[in-house]
Amino acid sequence: MWENSWIDVSGNNLLMTLGLIVLGVIWCLQMFYMIFFYRRPSVYKARQEPHPALPVSIVMAARNEYHHLVKNLPLILEQDYPDFEVVLVNDASDDETEEYLKAMVLKHKNLNVLTIRSTLNFFKGKKFPLGLGIKAAKNELLLLTDADCRPCGPGWITEMQACFDEKTDIVLGYGAYTSQKGLLNKLIRWETVFTAMQYFSFALAGHPYMGVGRNLAYRKSVFNKGNGFLSHYNVSSGDDDLFVNQNANKKNTNVCLSPTGLTYSFPSRTFSEWVRQKRRHITTGRHYKTSHKFLLAGWPVSLVLFIGLSLFLAFQPFNLAIIGLLLLIRQITFLCIFKKTMNRLTEKKLLVFSLIFELFFILFYPVLASMNFFRKAPAWK
Repeated sequence: MWENSWIDVSGNNLLMTLGLIVLGVIWCLQMFYMIFFYRRPSVYKARQEPHPALPVSIVMAARNEYHHLVKNLPLILEQDYPDFEVVLVNDASDDETEEYLKAMVLKHKNLNVLTIRSTLNFFKGKKFPLGLGIKAAKNELLLLTDADCRPCGPGWITEMQACFDEKTDIVLGYGAYTSQKGLLNKLIRWETVFTAMQYFSFALAGHPYMGVGRNLAYRKSVFNKGNGFLSHYNVSSGDDDLFVNQNANKKNTNVCLSPTGLTYSFPSRTFSEWVRQKRRHITTGRHYKTSHKFLLAGWPVSLVLFIGLSLFLAFQPFNLAIIGLLLLIRQITFLCIFKKTMNRLTEKKLLVFSLIFELFFILFYPVLASMNFFRKAPAWK
C-alpha cells in the first residue's frame, strides 16, 4: 500500500514538473512574440532623408456616402501637397452623392469622378470600383482611403508619400477610429491598435501580411503587374489585406508611423453593426499565405495554452508562485509595449482595459469564425 502511494505521488510530481516545463516553453514563445515582433513599432525610427514630392493619386470608392463625403472630401482636396489628384468612384449611389460630386468637380480641378450604374458592378465589394479608379489614376503613386475617413491634417499625403523610395512599392499606414464615450468604442479602438501593432511589427520584421484600406499606398505598376484584385475577386472583402498579402515582401514594403500621417473614421455605433463588420473582415484570413497564418496563429494559440495550463497547475502552492511570476512578467512586458505603441499612434485611455479585452478577443474570434461557417458573411453595402 505504501509503495503504490509513493508511486502515485512521484507520478504526480513528475506530471507537475513536466507541466511547468511546458508552461515555461509557452511563456518563452509569448515573450518572443513581444520582444522580437511587437516592440518594433514603438522603437522604429523613420528615415530622415530628403525626399522629392512625387505626384500622387488618391483613389476612393463610395456608395451612398453623401454625409461622409460632405465632411471628409474637402479635407482631402485641401491637402497641403503640390501635385495630387483625387479619383473618386461613385458605385451606384442612390442618395445625394452624385449631385454633390458634380458640384465639387466644378470647384476642384484635381477631382476626377467616375460613376458606376447598378448594372455594371457584377462583383461584390469594393474591388471592382477601386479597380476602375486605379486604372483611371494618372500617377504612379496611389494613396487609398475610404469615404468615411478623414486625414488627421493637411500633411497626410506628404507623410505617406515620404515613405516611398526607389525600393519601396507598398506603404502601410494607420487608420484610427475617433475616440468616443462607451465601452464599445474602447473595444474597437483597442483591437485597432493591437491589429496595427501586429501588421506593423510583422512588416518591420520582414513578414508583411496585411494593410488597411483606410490608409494604404502602393505603386500603380505593382497593381498592374499583380493583375490587381483578379486572383481574389470571388472574396467580397480583401481589397486591402489580400492585395498586400500577395504583393508585399520584406524588400518592397515600408510603414508610416508619423502622427501626421494618420486617418480617422467613426467606429460602429452598435455591437451588432461591429460584429457584421468583423465577420466580413475575417473571411479574408483563410486566404493568407500559409507562413503568415502560422505566424499569426502562434500568438493566440500560445496564450490559450498558457492560460489553460496555468489554471491546471495552479492547485499546487509552489506552482502558484511560479505561475504568478511568469504571468506578472508577461503582463508587464505586454502593457509596456502596448502603451508605447498607443503613444506612437496617438491613442489614449485604452491601457487599463488590456487584460479584459485581450481575453475577450481570444474567445470572440472563434465565435465569429463559427458564425461565418454556418452563415455567409455580410457583403460591402
